[in-house]
Amino acid sequence: MEGLIGLVVVVLLIIPMLKLLPHFGINKYWALVCVVPLVGVLALVWWMSIKLQELERR
Repeated sequence: MEGLIGLVVVVLLIIPMLKLLPHFGINKYWALVCVVPLVGVLALVWWMSIKLQELERR
């Protein structure tokens, strides 16, 4: 049962990332990093925040 809940959480994290990452100039397939629990999502959010800061400077 825990595996099923984990799979649902991963899918719920990957789908929005597939839509958001291209807006920040990041390849959408990096959303698969969300499969790594907690660290993957945090790394992508951090990367997106750095890209957002670069876009704001322009």
